[in-house]
Amino acid sequence: MIIGALQKTSLIDYPGEISAVIFTRGCNFRCPYCHNPELVDKKRYTTALEINEVLTFLENRKGLLDGVVITGGEPTIHGDLPEFLLKIKQMGYLVKLDTNGTNPAMMRRVIDLNLVDYIAMDYKAPLGKYAEVVRSEVNVHHIVDSMEVIKNSGIRYEFRTTIVKELLTADDVQTIRHEIGSGEKYCIQEFNPTKTLDEDFLQCSTFSPQVLKNIRDGAQRHFKIELIR
Repeated sequence: MIIGALQKTSLIDYPGEISAVIFTRGCNFRCPYCHNPELVDKKRYTTALEINEVLTFLENRKGLLDGVVITGGEPTIHGDLPEFLLKIKQMGYLVKLDTNGTNPAMMRRVIDLNLVDYIAMDYKAPLGKYAEVVRSEVNVHHIVDSMEVIKNSGIRYEFRTTIVKELLTADDVQTIRHEIGSGEKYCIQEFNPTKTLDEDFLQCSTFSPQVLKNIRDGAQRHFKIELIR
């Protein structure tokens, strides 16, 4: 496990909970709009944090924090993720895992071991456009498999899509919703071009709030909760 950064307190990353956010380093995607390039591009890596230092921080914050969010980068590329999550769970924390859904075997493992309480999976694009959007080779069967594992897990979850005008259309979003099918929660995330992996995307235009609302409301609802974030 390589930890690239730690946010000591967050009120927004774990719905309904006060959390710390741990950012793992490394990712198997190269989404050009990625807002954490220092965790993806080796040339931008910062010094990794000591794992024991992070665990000591969490130990000292018991009673002040409710949960811990593990995000990235992509946490599931780290083979020792379950061992790290176990240490956090043993402190009594709730755990939320953010993932791109490329490692369904790891998803099954951490769910079966009761190491996660909430999962947020980024569903990047319609399956036919995935490689184009994430700019990497991708086995879309793994995406579908992870989605089904999460939906059948019995724990809280959400799927989410960042809407980048240059990459996705309103029709693409409706295709995504149909591909996921019914579910608990789907979030349309507004693209904020303030820091990106591909600096050309700093010049991208964004959809207006009304257009995003129209995208959200423009088709039959499939999820119990659908929101714009």
